[in-house]
Amino acid sequence: MSVPGPMPVTRITHRLKAPRAAVYQAFLDPVAVMQWMVPADMTGEVHVFEPREGGAFRISLTYHADTGAGKSSAHTDTYHGRFVSLTENERIAQLLEFESSDPAMQGEMTLTVTLADRDGGTDLTVVHDRLPPGLSPSDNESGWRLSLEQLASLVER
Repeated sequence: MSVPGPMPVTRITHRLKAPRAAVYQAFLDPVAVMQWMVPADMTGEVHVFEPREGGAFRISLTYHADTGAGKSSAHTDTYHGRFVSLTENERIAQLLEFESSDPAMQGEMTLTVTLADRDGGTDLTVVHDRLPPGLSPSDNESGWRLSLEQLASLVER
């Protein structure tokens, strides 16, 4: 009997020149989420967003061009989940999964964001755990890095 290997993880730390409260709020405001999370080659839509413990969310990201790279359809990534725990200005934990008929893209992932004061700003750590086998950890990390640069542009104003 074979034992499955560890599930892929993306772990990123990013320093922001903004207070923890501003960064925390940017994760819980659906308008802000659409400003920083959506890559430049995509548009976003928030279907459901209930930023409270146990609250649901559902978001679609659509490529401007039909790239065939979408996880839910040829040009769309739709995912849903719930907020598991919220510790004000310190930690956000979510469970989420892609809406996909591709078994390689299915499975519940965890996303944990922690915030810590650092040099007048905030150190943000993102841990995206239990990635489905079809999601490349390096692509996921690249996407997160782009989103965190956009987050910095939003909260550092």
